[in-house]
Amino acid sequence: MASLAAEIGAERFATDASDPAAVAQLFEAADERLGEPHVVLYNASARAHGPIAELDPEAVRKAVEISAFGGFLVVREATRRMINRGSGAILLTGASASIKGYPHSAAFAMGKFALRGLAQSAARELGPKGIHVAHFVIDGAVRSARRPDPADRPDSTLDPDAIAQTYIEVLRQPSSAWSLEVELRPWVETF
Repeated sequence: MASLAAEIGAERFATDASDPAAVAQLFEAADERLGEPHVVLYNASARAHGPIAELDPEAVRKAVEISAFGGFLVVREATRRMINRGSGAILLTGASASIKGYPHSAAFAMGKFALRGLAQSAARELGPKGIHVAHFVIDGAVRSARRPDPADRPDSTLDPDAIAQTYIEVLRQPSSAWSLEVELRPWVETF
């Protein structure tokens, strides 16, 4: 991450997304170094993987706190900064688990379903106040150096640059036609 930040001239901040005081301090530090945000993107999540009967309750609690409660904390702090200005955008990253649960993935689905509900409520509350809230369902594997496309199935994973381009396109939408939810999936992903 440090090399990417240096390459693009980005500031880096770290926080515990599930801690209200830490998230508030993150926004205060960002305000001081960058000014109040016009765009906020929440992409944090955690997993507690396994059969429901065997899941550690504390691991599930932490997963839901990071995926859902952390999203609420970030939306709250962003809203406090954007509401008086009457403009801004809050983008929340979901997953396939936002719309369908999978075996051994109950905690992740719980968090992502809740994040989607937050996005829907926030969009309806904040849209009339000039704040664009959108939820992105990333429905498929994301390509990386560790997860390249198989030679026999090109473009079968989501290209991170294509995902970023979609986020940018949503940011450019006129307020008369805002998307509240966008699903991204490679051509091989089943519905």
